[in-house]
Parts: sequence; C-alpha cells; structure tokens
Amino acid sequence: MNRKILVTGGAGFIGSSLAERLSQDPDNYIVIVDNLLTGSLTKVPRSVHQNIKFIKTDVNDLQDISSVFLAYRFDYVFHYAAVVGVKRTLANPVMVLNDIKGINNILSLSKNTGVKRVFYSSSSEVYGEPVEFPQNEHTTPLNSRLPYAIVKNVGEAYLRSFKREYDLDFTIFRLFNTYGVKQSTDFVISKFIAAALRDKDITIFGDGSQTRTFCYIDDHLDATTNAFYNNILVNDVGNIGTDQEISVLDLAKLVIQITNSRSVIVHLPSLKEGDMTRRKPDITKMKDLLGRDFTRLEDGIRTILRNSNFVLS
Repeated sequence: MNRKILVTGGAGFIGSSLAERLSQDPDNYIVIVDNLLTGSLTKVPRSVHQNIKFIKTDVNDLQDISSVFLAYRFDYVFHYAAVVGVKRTLANPVMVLNDIKGINNILSLSKNTGVKRVFYSSSSEVYGEPVEFPQNEHTTPLNSRLPYAIVKNVGEAYLRSFKREYDLDFTIFRLFNTYGVKQSTDFVISKFIAAALRDKDITIFGDGSQTRTFCYIDDHLDATTNAFYNNILVNDVGNIGTDQEISVLDLAKLVIQITNSRSVIVHLPSLKEGDMTRRKPDITKMKDLLGRDFTRLEDGIRTILRNSNFVLS
C-alpha cells in the first residue's frame, strides 16, 4: 500500500463515502478519525481490501490527534471533520468556533510529519449573502457573521498561510449541498424524503422561494477524487456542486411527486439568520473535474428511494 491517507470526519455522510471510494484502490490505506458527535459507526465503510482503519479521535484535541499522526505518517489528509447542520451550528456557536483548533492541529501536524497535500472541506457558506451569480471561487465577500461561515473562511486562510510559510500544499473544496443515500435527516433532501414516505407534513422556512443547488454524492466523489489522483486544483479552490437551481418549495413538491406521498407542505416562520436567499456556483472547474453530465436531481432522489440502506431516522 503506497499511499497512507487520513480522513477526518470519516464517520459522517461525505467523509465515509469518500473513505469508501478511496478504499477501492488497494494502493491506498485509509485511517478514519471521528469523535462521533454527529457521525455514526454504522456509516464507517468496510473494505474488501482490508485497507480501512477507524480510530475514535477528536481532531480539536491536539494530544488525541497527534498520536494518530505520529503512528501512521500520512501522505495525504482530507480534513472533513466539522460541526455541521444549520440548526446545530446556530444553536452551538462556541462549539462551531472550536473547530478552528482542529484546523490548526491538522495543518501543524501535517507540515511537521511530511504530509504532501491537505484537502479541506469548505462550504458555500463562505460566500455569505452573494454579491454575484454564478458564485465564482475568487469572489468571496466575507459578509456572513455566522460562526460556521467564519470558521470555513478562517480554515481557508489557514491553508493559504501554511502554504506561504511552510510550503504545505492544499486543495479547497467548497461544497454546495451534497446529498445521497447515507445522509442523515438533519439535511433538507433526506428530511423531505423521510417525511414524505410517512405521509407527514413537510415543513419549510418562510415562503420557500430561497434557492439551492444539489449535488449527488457520486458526482461529488468523482470530482474530488479526480482532483486527488490527477493533481488538479493544487493550491487552489473549487466549487463542488451543480448549477441547477431549485427553490425549496419546488424541491418539496418534487419529493412529494416522486414518492407519491400525501404529505402537506407547511410553512414555518423564516429563520432569523443562516438561510441565504440564493445559491448558484460557478461550475467551470467542477465540469472539468467531473468530465460527464451531472446526475439529475430526480434520478438522485430515486436512487435514494431504491436503496435499502436509507434509514428513516
């Protein structure tokens, strides 16, 4: 096994999916760390090549994560550990800000142990309330006061600073609403599907006119692993998402239609903060990374419905 790879947050939806994809190459040995705050052991993949190791570790605890780095001497790091979810991040702002410790720990240990490149899971939240469309990687207005957006911006600044001062290579992925089979019902598509399958009310904040784009997990993984294997986006940033906008109201209607549900859409008061009016990334880099057509939203939803692992929780 030629490449030792650390995936932080690897018991979460995206991190575990990434680890599973990387494990398909027998030349990779993947160590997953996760504190299981929002992750789950049920999502940790098993590999036919016996090249995945899970260690319960908190990246925000320097002593805890240091021992892992010193034991394995990684070649590459995917730093995906973070407090996520709109409601959770709004309710726990100090916990969110604590993730800055983890970013510093990961980068300090990476530059001291010979890591070749750090891949960072950033977010569309760095764009705040957008000032242009589509949202281009080199236009970040820094106008959001939300701790989650601030932490992601700080994380990106850390990566650029460690490159400048220590020559530690990086790649930043700005994620736009990835969805798929293993996603928990804390997130909108899985939440809507879970409600629709039970014929329960589907609740949306405000009038539902806010728009989002949704990227199916296979598209996400094809793009990000292409960047990894082919040395693309080295010391650069790329949006990971599609440009197919849909309003939250129309998304709810689509889920009801596909599931043939009797659910009723119920409007709740708008969130006071954190629910941006529009999201639409510039996908120039994403299209090059993917090299094929995007998965249609309807097809992605149907794949989730067909998969027996989808848990109504």
